[in-house]
Amino acid sequence: MSEAEKMPAPQDDNVLIRTAEERDLPTLSRLLTLLFDLEQDFHPDPERQLAGLRLMLHSPRAVVLVAERDGQIAGLCGVQCIISTAQGTEAAVIEDLVLFPEFRGRGLGTRLLAEAERWAGARGIRRLQLHCDNLNLPALAFYRKNHWQETHLIPFFKFLQ
Repeated sequence: MSEAEKMPAPQDDNVLIRTAEERDLPTLSRLLTLLFDLEQDFHPDPERQLAGLRLMLHSPRAVVLVAERDGQIAGLCGVQCIISTAQGTEAAVIEDLVLFPEFRGRGLGTRLLAEAERWAGARGIRRLQLHCDNLNLPALAFYRKNHWQETHLIPFFKFLQ
């Protein structure tokens, strides 16, 4: 473990975690562009990003959380429900978690994850899952530090026309 991983992230007390609103969409799309620039499987497409965000904003089975510092959006975390046949209950997927670079390392990602856990727990959900690009080493370290466990499952996807 590196020295940076041993040290707790500085807590930023001027942060509000809230549910995203329509007015936030342009900034949230910029955040997704940053994320998709890092991922091997996806490419930024602002029109699609906005469409997906709108679907999540209006779905009773999803939430988009934002971390806001001094009135400025610092990051987002999207969560949506699925049904787990293994558990016989709902589970939830962290769809996206991303912060603007200048806000990283301040504990905001951890706070967004904690609020996602609270949201899911309030719905009776007991399992969260997510996918992370295997080359995004800082994100992998972040999830491990936040007690997320790697599984033996390998994600696949297929685009339908």
